[in-house]
Amino acid sequence: QVQLVESGGGLVQPGGSLRLSCAASGSIFNLGAMGWYRQAPGKQRDFLASITNSSMTVYDDDSVKDRFTISRDNPRNTMYLQMNKLKPEDTAVYYCYAQLSTLSTPTVTRQYWGQGTQVTVSS
Repeated sequence: QVQLVESGGGLVQPGGSLRLSCAASGSIFNLGAMGWYRQAPGKQRDFLASITNSSMTVYDDDSVKDRFTISRDNPRNTMYLQMNKLKPEDTAVYYCYAQLSTLSTPTVTRQYWGQGTQVTVSS
């Protein structure tokens, strides 16, 4: 069984910062690429950024360029999203995902999702 647990969301004023975490745990054989999406009320879930297990990164430049930074700590199976200069339009539920295989099926890679963490940017 595998779990992805996000943390670090909350209420922040415009211009402020938050750091989200996503910790993977359970019977993991190989943890591959991880990433973040977000979903604002009434909108589709949008891609933000991803990072491979060798720390190669991809960003959705239009929405997070120069403000968000994705990183990971491989020994801790944890990924982070540092969010700076937050704007009200960043308000959303933030979801992490991970592509991994488990001990029971080591040759099969699946994508798992976290439960989401709310980020609200408001004065």
